[in-house]
Amino acid sequence: MDIEERQQLADATQEKAPRIFITYSHDDEHHVALVRRFGEFLVRSEGLDVVFDQWADDGRRDWALWASRNIAQADFILVIASPAYKRRAEGSAPPDEGRGSQFETALIMDNLTKDLPKETRRIIPVILPGRSIEELPTFMRPYSTTHYIVREFSAEGVRDLLAAISGVSEWLKPRQGKYRGNPFAGTHARQRAEDAEAAAGQAPRGRPHLLVPSAKLVRSTEGVTFGAADIDGQHYSSSIRFRPTMWCTEPTGVAEFSLGRAYSVFTAVVGVFDDARESEQVGYFQVVLDRVPQPEVQATYGKPVRVTVDVAGVLRLELRAHRPGTVVGALMAGVFATQSRHSLHLPELAWGNPTVID
Repeated sequence: MDIEERQQLADATQEKAPRIFITYSHDDEHHVALVRRFGEFLVRSEGLDVVFDQWADDGRRDWALWASRNIAQADFILVIASPAYKRRAEGSAPPDEGRGSQFETALIMDNLTKDLPKETRRIIPVILPGRSIEELPTFMRPYSTTHYIVREFSAEGVRDLLAAISGVSEWLKPRQGKYRGNPFAGTHARQRAEDAEAAAGQAPRGRPHLLVPSAKLVRSTEGVTFGAADIDGQHYSSSIRFRPTMWCTEPTGVAEFSLGRAYSVFTAVVGVFDDARESEQVGYFQVVLDRVPQPEVQATYGKPVRVTVDVAGVLRLELRAHRPGTVVGALMAGVFATQSRHSLHLPELAWGNPTVID
């Protein structure tokens, strides 16, 4: 295959550039030159197929026929904002002023009337440097539909405009995950049943039991202890505390219990210790039921959160707590200590009086 054949093959496989028609008014020499430079930039730098009257003035021509044909054939029409264009489009200019732009705007308005959704995407209002949104004609609905401000003739300056022309947005929507349903549905149903029993004069079912020592502890990680904790001025005598030393090797505190499918509800208050050395920390807490993680809960200093989870039929209950950025391992802790860095991002978190209800 020779060079010419390869070039023909490349041309045939290359994606065809969108055809662009520019409609504007001849306000003054500066505006005319500005629009011409804009058209040149779109052709040279962005590879668009631009139709522009200043490049078609090579002989006697029926401009009305030229405009109607190119407006119909264009993939997109760029409407350039300016005072004269707005005046002529809205019919406030004399009939003999800017007949070309008056004719083009009439065709564009007719197309919008014929197929509003399609033409709204095809007809694009553009505001060049030095112009403003107030100079767009009213029929372009400058405040209720998207307009495109070009602050400079560069790839960055026309990025949003090119996204509209290509039909591909800058950011893609992520793939949707599996919907897990309402995590509080079981709790709400149980509360409604208890309310109905109370209204009927019956005592609500279920007795509360502190998790420690009612449930059997299966395992706990380094830094997890059991005892009293003060959270937001409240004293919780039987809590699960995650407050490791600077030599901690586990970034997440875990305590796992065997419930033996004997309980219906788990509840606790989670938060940061009142005497925390680093009160700005954020704690993340999570309940895991038979290896199935539940939605994570976030708590901050002075703003604890009540966690309530349906545990009916659950064999193993796992409670996790962590603080982002925790320094893990003796080596890094030692480096921080030698640098006199007091903040090691160590967690000071607690599950206040974790309770199970049978």
